[in-house]
Amino acid sequence: MEEDKNVNPSASIKSDDKERQWSANFLTGASPPKFVSLDEIINAANGMTNMALAHEIAVDKNFKLDAAVLENNLDEGEEAEGEADDEVAKTKKLQKKVKEIMHYAFWNLLKQQLNEDPPDYSQALVLLREIRETLEDLVLPHHKKIRENLREILDIDLIKQQAEKGVLNFTHYSHYVLNLMSKICAPVRDDKIKELLECSDIVETFKGIMETLQLMKLDLANFTITMMRPNIVASSIEYEKKKFAQFLEIQTDGLQFTRRWLLKHLDDKKVADAADDNAVKQVTHYLLAEAYLDLLNWDSSPEAETLMLDQGRLLELRDKINRLAIIGSILLICGSTVGGLMQGVEKFKKNVKGHLDVILDTVHSNEQLEKIMPNVIVQIKKDVNDILKEIHSKELDKETEAILERQILELINEDHKIRTLVNLRIRQFLEKIILTQNGVPTQVPPGLSSLQEELASVAARFFIIVAHNRSVFGEYYQDIVAKEIVRRKDSLGSMNHDNAVMDA
Repeated sequence: MEEDKNVNPSASIKSDDKERQWSANFLTGASPPKFVSLDEIINAANGMTNMALAHEIAVDKNFKLDAAVLENNLDEGEEAEGEADDEVAKTKKLQKKVKEIMHYAFWNLLKQQLNEDPPDYSQALVLLREIRETLEDLVLPHHKKIRENLREILDIDLIKQQAEKGVLNFTHYSHYVLNLMSKICAPVRDDKIKELLECSDIVETFKGIMETLQLMKLDLANFTITMMRPNIVASSIEYEKKKFAQFLEIQTDGLQFTRRWLLKHLDDKKVADAADDNAVKQVTHYLLAEAYLDLLNWDSSPEAETLMLDQGRLLELRDKINRLAIIGSILLICGSTVGGLMQGVEKFKKNVKGHLDVILDTVHSNEQLEKIMPNVIVQIKKDVNDILKEIHSKELDKETEAILERQILELINEDHKIRTLVNLRIRQFLEKIILTQNGVPTQVPPGLSSLQEELASVAARFFIIVAHNRSVFGEYYQDIVAKEIVRRKDSLGSMNHDNAVMDA
């Protein structure tokens, strides 16, 4: 190898290799000055186990690993640990602090060594080796020319010789690395790489390179998740089945809350109708639908063991659906109280939805709704009068305004006619989707066309959760129902026998 290779190393990369590249092999070994490895990201993301991560990908089509919230997740994890074990929490915080100090010390030492006369490149060589290993992981195996060029230019032995002879140009290597990164990174990283190419501080440049390489590994992981999602979903079902079976093995009764949740709507008629295995399957199908829909009531909580990975999502959907019911009820009241002027004004409906979505965002119960309702009324009166002005109509008179205010305030009653009707129509809408198991509703509920987009969104999310949950735990659900039906029939038979004996 000739020493003039470091004069302009970036020139060695041919233009025909400028396509974006990805690699499935994105895990690298630990070495200084490592920031946050992908292993740490995966383990820290929302405090997930491997099972929970696979589940998250399966039920959230927009799921992405996010480095931006990594540190917050780590902190939250430490706090949770601290509540259970203060010593463990202190140890983790100490480890985090040591890690931060080590990172700072590495870059500080690198700067000091490069400023020496002559420069000391010992830390720089460690850094270049780390960069080369990371880049090799980010280059696809079939891009042999790029890989060969990378190994040729970032030849650590050659670079060490250049350093010993005092002819090493560290800046040229940074340009080579950045030019290569620009060819294999996701477009979202282009601006950062351009910024680093213009940076005159060599230490800050390499610090930025390391940070960007970590993000590129994250991009690669998310790209792989997107491409492999169908396979991940399929394998997640079997993986969750296996892990849940292991969970049940160490529990005295690992389905206690699941039985209570599932059997709530099992009545005598359903028991009598379950004459054979197919009938039991049908009964289970309808019981599940009722049980899933019950989770959307404000007074319910997903406590079943089979729902533990979806608790957060179900609570979020529960709140969203109840808020939509309130918004839908208010729109119907406005239409009937203010009159035909409001019926065709789409802007009014859009404004009300947008404003109430913000006001109701912190509402998670009927008690909280009651407290926030005065703010809702103020906003609705403003929206109504604003739109009346816009269509050159008179503002609300005092009498109509008082009627509107009273009718909206009455919505805090959970048995309110309009609120009950809207809730029922939303429930029937969702029930039809999960019973048909195709996720394609035929029509929006009558009177709720103004909420079509929002209902379609929550219905899609609800369907995905239900379908996945059914796929994983369907056998358990059917077994629970079948055993309970047998138990009740046996109990009824025994009771009838005892009555017959007494009559005799």
